[in-house]
Amino acid sequence: MSPPKSCLQKARKQIQALLPLFLLSGACVYGQSATSAAENPRNDSDVVQYISGAWAHLTRSMSDCQSLVDPKVSEPPVLYLPANYREPPALQALNTKCKVNIERLPATIHHLGELDISKLRPGLLYLPNPYVVPGGMFNEMYGWDSYFIIRGLLEDSNLAMARNMVENFLFEVKYYGGILNSNRTYHLTRSQPPFLTAMVRAVYEAELAAGKKDLEWLEQAYPEAVSDYSLWVTTPHLAGGTGLSRYYDFGKGPAPELGADEESYYRGAVVYFLLHPAQADEDLVKNQAPFQSVVSVGPVFSVFVCKDGAPAPGGGFHPSAGCDQMERLSLSRDFYKGDRSMRESGYDTSFRFGPFGAATHHYAPVDLNSLLYRTETDLAWMNRELGHRKEADEWEAKARLRRARMDQYLWNASEGLYFDYDFEKSEQSSYRFATTFFPLWVGAAAPSQAKVVESNFATFDRPGGIDTSPYTTGAQWDNPYGWAPLQLVAWEGLRRNGDAADAGTAAQQFLSMVAENFRRDGTMREKYNVVTRSSETQVKVGYSQNQIGFGWTNGVYLVLRHEEEDRR
Repeated sequence: MSPPKSCLQKARKQIQALLPLFLLSGACVYGQSATSAAENPRNDSDVVQYISGAWAHLTRSMSDCQSLVDPKVSEPPVLYLPANYREPPALQALNTKCKVNIERLPATIHHLGELDISKLRPGLLYLPNPYVVPGGMFNEMYGWDSYFIIRGLLEDSNLAMARNMVENFLFEVKYYGGILNSNRTYHLTRSQPPFLTAMVRAVYEAELAAGKKDLEWLEQAYPEAVSDYSLWVTTPHLAGGTGLSRYYDFGKGPAPELGADEESYYRGAVVYFLLHPAQADEDLVKNQAPFQSVVSVGPVFSVFVCKDGAPAPGGGFHPSAGCDQMERLSLSRDFYKGDRSMRESGYDTSFRFGPFGAATHHYAPVDLNSLLYRTETDLAWMNRELGHRKEADEWEAKARLRRARMDQYLWNASEGLYFDYDFEKSEQSSYRFATTFFPLWVGAAAPSQAKVVESNFATFDRPGGIDTSPYTTGAQWDNPYGWAPLQLVAWEGLRRNGDAADAGTAAQQFLSMVAENFRRDGTMREKYNVVTRSSETQVKVGYSQNQIGFGWTNGVYLVLRHEEEDRR
């Protein structure tokens, strides 16, 4: 349920009155204490100073013992090198220094999902250069997080680290088969939203602005970028016969990174489907003891009916006095495929692709196909930079074809928004989601389409910025939560299409909310409640903690702050 319009208008007037001074004064005053900054809400030098220092705090490398730590698993650390890759001399002392086993992957990897990760102990995958992690429990280099981190690094004049991270991704494509969800072994079965060419272009153009035109580097990056693109346009990442693409994890069963939370998370899904049987869609499977259903995998849950006050059933599915066992249930293999694929999308968890994201792999998503459109136009740009006109024309033709298919399957003229397409049911979703701004951001929306999307800005407009969706599901990628990546995409998408007013409003609301919360607890967070303008969250489905750090929030804050300043 959206907040009253009068509340939004009042909050917006207060924010707009503060932000011109808030932004302009922030670039001039440094070294100010959090207390004095809080007394002067028009000054954000404290936030900028925190972010500048956070890059070093969030930096990891293969010589740093802290890089090996994985809060999501309990096993001793292992560092894996690619098969047949020569061990760098710098790693020789790591075993003693960090008490880590250094091993090689058992085979050369050509594409994601090729290696049976069930035979590997969880571990960190080697990368040659330092990198910035998101923070909190996310202590590795992530796929789509890194684009927004890189944008922030470039804004903060840290070009060397930005290039290091891009070169790490090129290394992943070459040695691990693609851009990984993160450089952990349990993520060798999935990627994340494809931002590689956008990262390459951002670094190349930043170097160009600094006086360096590195065509040799662009030439080296090109084949790896094409290889990463090919993952998304071949089976099983194709969305049926639409000519569009989908998210798809090659693995099976529960997501391994859930660790100790695995049982409780999937038990929550079982409970939800029991309470909402019309939405189960064959996600629940009955198991007859002692055999598990051939269409299920993962933990088995037992349902009991007990007299009020009776003791809880004991272990081994044995009822206690006053309880009768009704049935044994598990989640279907298709549920887990959708659950894993949702994690490849980066939107874990949302009900956008059905409850718990269980049908993610049945959809052609707006964001993914927008990013592939951008990849195609970026690859055309790379070829023009390199003087390959014929290849550039071919990539532009691919982009035009994708845009036509997006118009056919994803655009809804009557609603004035882009929607995901369920190719299994041959129907468009009706779930309003902030990814509707992606086609505007990448340039796939025609001016007339962009104008209609802009007219629906109020669907996502909240006192703290862009809301992920208008639906309250208890999941973190739904109302009332706002995330830094979606703020940047919406802001730049609206700006690109001439809607400076709405873009400015959203940016101002987000920037002031982040700064206010920073002064409250001295942290930058993974996500925010954009309705209450608070970092306090009450997520009921998925990760309940609001992680501190935080890479993409830091990056987006710097970008929006600077670009809004430039337009004043």
